[in-house]
Amino acid sequence: MHNFFEVFPEICHLEIEGAREHTKPEKRPNRKTARYRSTTRPPGPLRRLPVALAAGRIHPIQAPPARPCSDPMAWGAPARAQSSRVQALYDLCRRTFPSPSSAASPPAPPPASAVRAISSLMDTISPADVGLRDDSLGDGGGGHGFFDSTFVKGAARASRWAQPITYLHVYECDAFSIGIFCLPTSAVIPLHDHPGMTVLSKILYGSMHVKSYDWVEPTVLASNRQVKLAKLHADDVLTAPCPTTVLYPQSGGNLHSFTSVASCAVLDVLAPPYAEDAGRICTYFNDYPFSSFSSGRAKTVDSPDNYAWIEAINSPVYINMRPGMYTGPTVQDRLS
Repeated sequence: MHNFFEVFPEICHLEIEGAREHTKPEKRPNRKTARYRSTTRPPGPLRRLPVALAAGRIHPIQAPPARPCSDPMAWGAPARAQSSRVQALYDLCRRTFPSPSSAASPPAPPPASAVRAISSLMDTISPADVGLRDDSLGDGGGGHGFFDSTFVKGAARASRWAQPITYLHVYECDAFSIGIFCLPTSAVIPLHDHPGMTVLSKILYGSMHVKSYDWVEPTVLASNRQVKLAKLHADDVLTAPCPTTVLYPQSGGNLHSFTSVASCAVLDVLAPPYAEDAGRICTYFNDYPFSSFSSGRAKTVDSPDNYAWIEAINSPVYINMRPGMYTGPTVQDRLS
């Protein structure tokens, strides 16, 4: 089974300075349809890369003691006693999300009761539950185990926007994936989609601006350019603690972008996960105000400010992202 960086080895500019003496470079996978390329040769799979720890750039954090899970696990089989919240999340996802039978027939979204159960459980997860510390002191002041590293403390020579986004791989199978994105202040994950996927996102700490859209159906095209009309779903700043958000294949803001207002971390559950061979490939987009283009069918929209023209980006998108070492409770891969 592949993790985030195995599926998209070219998505990010990976920084692994100081770690080459600890790991041998691997041959870069051949991904003919990959949409992204990095400016450096990416390392091998994340699970074989304890690079950040070896280089002294990520400090391990003691995982919190196991604790019994609360009532959000009521949907489905009962939770095991003394299970970590991460394990409880895995168990519930395992019972909720079926494996896709084929690329041509992606699984239908789970029932509303199952989504509410997962959302309720994610609402209870804190940074400590996943091996992070609350980043209350900001990017350079010693919040969690990434941005208080010596790498960032000595980064006065670099602009803040150049600080990398760190991805922590927790678990992945063909039915769902669990991971954490850690963003320094002002970091941006551009507008992108989640084809055929249900996504649950929980801000663990910090503050983030989220802008999201859903496609207008039936499709509306601009008259003079290959852009499609989408309706604005959300344009808000979310600050932890706040409820888990959910998007669906056709609704809930399936296209979204993130901009960190303050250093933050986001716990994501994707069901099913991105998979190139199944046609679930992440596409990045530009969005333009409704007034930028014209279309006869679109002239009668109720409020132009609630609509935008969306254009796919066909050239590589460079994101300064690196794999990190997840230090929270381990997941026991088991059927419930």
